[in-house]
Formats: sequence, structure tokens, C-alpha cells
Amino acid sequence: MTERPAQRTPNRQLAALIAEAGFSNAGLARRVDQLGLEHGLDLRYDKTSVTRWLRGQQPRGTTPALIAEVFTRRLGRRLTAQDLGLDACAPVYAGLEFAATPEEAVDIVSGLWRKDSGSHAELRKIAFTPAGLVVPSRDWLIGRPDDKVARGESAPRVPAQGRPASPKFSTSLEQGGPPSRQRGQSERGPGQKVTGGDIAALRSVGELFRALDNAYGGGHARQALVRYLEHEAEPMLRGTYGEQTGRRLFAAAADLTRLAGWTSYDIGAHGLAQRYFVQALRLAQAAGDRMYGAYVLVTMSRQAVYLGHGREAVQLARVAQQGVGTSAPPVVQALLHAVEARGHGVLGEVRACTSSLVRAERALESARPGEEVPYWARFFDEAQLADEFGHCHRDLQQYRAAIQHAERSLQLRAPGYARSRLFCRVVLATARLGLGELDQACQLAAEAAGQAAEMRSVRATEYVRDFERRLEPYKDAAPVRGYRDKVAALH
Repeated sequence: MTERPAQRTPNRQLAALIAEAGFSNAGLARRVDQLGLEHGLDLRYDKTSVTRWLRGQQPRGTTPALIAEVFTRRLGRRLTAQDLGLDACAPVYAGLEFAATPEEAVDIVSGLWRKDSGSHAELRKIAFTPAGLVVPSRDWLIGRPDDKVARGESAPRVPAQGRPASPKFSTSLEQGGPPSRQRGQSERGPGQKVTGGDIAALRSVGELFRALDNAYGGGHARQALVRYLEHEAEPMLRGTYGEQTGRRLFAAAADLTRLAGWTSYDIGAHGLAQRYFVQALRLAQAAGDRMYGAYVLVTMSRQAVYLGHGREAVQLARVAQQGVGTSAPPVVQALLHAVEARGHGVLGEVRACTSSLVRAERALESARPGEEVPYWARFFDEAQLADEFGHCHRDLQQYRAAIQHAERSLQLRAPGYARSRLFCRVVLATARLGLGELDQACQLAAEAAGQAAEMRSVRATEYVRDFERRLEPYKDAAPVRGYRDKVAALH
């Protein structure tokens, strides 16, 4: 790693903290390297690197924030790069932190909302980091419930260890300019009491944006959702509320944050989506809603499947299963097993995939009519299970089975799930192609391409492109030429 020219004076702040933490130079370097690996970075610092930092040289890129995180973990209080006498930076892992307290969780996620609502293009270019899935999922699984989330009208905010709050995401990513708005700037006054009506409004907004996403794609109203979170949800989280209201508020904020991540995922902003999912997971913990936390992990697993990280997808699904145990309703159990199956399918693990699908099918069959199901799991019905089967069999190149299940899903699926129907149609087209049924495959794919052109969904476009890549061996065949002419007419 290249360092900047040395400062004129030694870094006494860093020296004092090294002494307080009891680190050797080699020990500090080793911990920075280890933390970097958690976030997909190969740093390779050593004791000589630390000696240079102590002499006043400034490490580049993400390293100042990583060093600050090492000291935060060691000393049990939040420290920033500036606290260490280092230049602040915009770390690529910012937003992947699993906050120590609900207060810190609000700081991190609100910084993310503010940055995103400002239409900062660089935020949407952040890469997905498979290694960044490990720590949040582990911390969620083994973490203790938050003792207190209530905020009183006269009670001061006391962050962890009684130190002044240092909202990591906003300070690290908003260098060089003010945030898009000041905290608390909305129709709601700072510290205003949160009511049941406020939370009901958050829930209603979630249903609205969910319906828009399903029908028209994540890019249709994503930015409006993020601005709503910034201008309405953040002031509520910084308002006043008791324990019961506070838990419900965190639950509603978790749901909207997960949805912001889902819509980001749908437009191909995968690193940004990953950060939203991690923060939604932490908000769900503050809500005390273990099952919703498992649902967030399921969402993260789906993204990992889409990006081809099958092993991580399986692990996330299993963490979710372990986190809720056997107490979850059968529909939720079915969802958890189906998502694990998708990970096995990506890996080509036929036996494990089949086993997970069987468990999902049995769980869904055991659901009783009228049984209470969490609102977020109601979409998981026979149509969705058939869709999961179709995807898995396609990935395993079991094309006849894929056709059977994809056709069943399309028969059962409600029209409002337009994007899901599109995905399933492409799965069906791919399976037909796999059996050499070129005419039918191209006809189905042309329908899907027409639907994708009407949506704001990178995933929809990518499904079609994946099919087109599979067409290459048949590029001179008449059905393929006809397909390309139809698709060209759409643009």
C-alpha cells in the first residue's frame, strides 16, 4: 500500500491509543489486516507500516476507518479516524457495521438515507462484498436483545460508553459537502412524540412501495422511498416514544429499510443494497422481531444467489433457520428452506437442493387455513414455491421438471407480481431451450423482453440477457433471428 508523504509531527493521538489498547505495532497491523479481510480487502500491513503511521504518515483509502474500527472493538467505545489523528475517508465497507446500540443504528442508517437521497452516484457503484456478510449475520445470531429503545422527551441521547455520538456512515461518506438536509427537518418537530398513527402511516407507505416494486420494478419509485425515510422515518426515530411504541417503530423502519435495499438490488446497486440489508437486520433486532430478522437474511441470501455466491447464500439461509428455530409458522419455515435450496442449486448440489425443496414443500403443506402468518411472508404460497422449484431445476439443468413447475407458477401467480411472472417466464424459456424447443423458447423470451422494456428493473433486463447468451449456439436459426428482430423493435 502506498502512503502519503510524512507529516512534520509524530502522531501522538495514535501513540496514546496504542498504549491504552495494549497493542504492539505488529499486533495492530495484524488486526487491521484481519478486519480488511472481513470486508474483502487484501491489505498486508506489518509493524513497519504502523511505525510509519506513528511518525505521521497517512494511510490511504479505507485504512483510517479500518484502524478506527479496530480500536473501537478493542476499547469498547466509538472512535473515528480523526480521533486517531488520521484523515477521514470514505470506506467501502461503511454501512456494513452491525451497530452496538439502537442509537448508533439510527446514526448509521440515517446517514445512509441522507447520502442516498442526495443522488450521489458513487454510492450506487459500491461493490458487493461477500466477506461483508459474515460479521452482521454472526452478530445478529449471537447478539443479545436490546434492553431499551425508548427515548424520553427530556432524556439526553447517551451513546455506547457515554461518549458523544459519532455517526460513522455520515461522517465517512459526506466529506466535502453538507448533508442534503439538517436532522429533524420535516413536518415533525425535533423530539416530537411518536404515535400509533405515525407507525400505521409507515406501514401503509411500505405496502404502497411494495406494490409499485412488484408491478413496475425497483427503479420506479426507489428514490421517493429513500427520501421518505430521510424526511419522515428519521425524525420519528429521533423523536420520543416508550418501549412498546419504540419496538413497533423500529420494526416499521426495518421493513422500509429492507425495501430500500430490495429496490436498490433490483436496479443493480448491489453494494448499496447490501448495506441497506445489514442496517435493516440491525433495526429488526432493536424491534425485538427475530422472525423479521430472519426474513432480512433470506433477502440477503437471494441477492447472493443472484450474484452467484451460492455458498454464502446457503450460510445466510441456515443462520436464519437457526435464529428462529422451530417456532416459526410453517409458511416461514417453507420460505427459509426454499431459499436454502436456491443456494444449493447455484452450487449444483443436487442432493442438498432436493432435500431443502422437500422440506419446503412439507412445511407449506402443513400450514393450516386461517393460521396467522407474518404480513411479509404472505407472498409465499403455492405459486412462489413452484417458482422456487422451477429456478432450482433450471440451475440443475433438470429442464423437464423446471418446465412443469414454472408453468404451474405462471398459472397460479397473481397479475400484480409482474416482475416475478417475468422471471418465471424466462426460466420456462430457458428450460424449453435446454430441451431444444427453440420456437417456444424464443416466443416466451420475446414476451418477457417486451415486459422488461416496460419496467425499471435491471434484474428483469439481466434475466433476458442471460437467456440471450444461451441463444448464441443457435444464432443463425430462423427462430433466433425472429426473436432478435422483435427485441430490436422494442428499443
